[in-house]
Amino acid sequence: MKKAIVMDPKDNVATLLADVDKSDVVQVSAGERVTEVRIQEEIQFGHKFATKRISKGENVVKYGEIIGQATQDINQGHHVHVHNVESLRGRGDLSWGVDGKE
Repeated sequence: MKKAIVMDPKDNVATLLADVDKSDVVQVSAGERVTEVRIQEEIQFGHKFATKRISKGENVVKYGEIIGQATQDINQGHHVHVHNVESLRGRGDLSWGVDGKE
């Protein structure tokens, strides 16, 4: 079985440890907790996929930190990348506090 890793319990994405094809079932390790997610499209090693549904406008969280905001609904098992996430880092038009809220 192919595997992915989650670094923090707050994460809503996992990072793949191998290339996957549509319909592959991936074992997701988050510390002691292990779950399985069916992948919905071909995704390359090192890329992220949603471990749960992420709604448009919802924060995308990796390493326990907000890394961006979903620009469209992202269903569980779908690729999470620049085509459906807007980065919030390094933007001069946003001022973020330590809790990740404007």
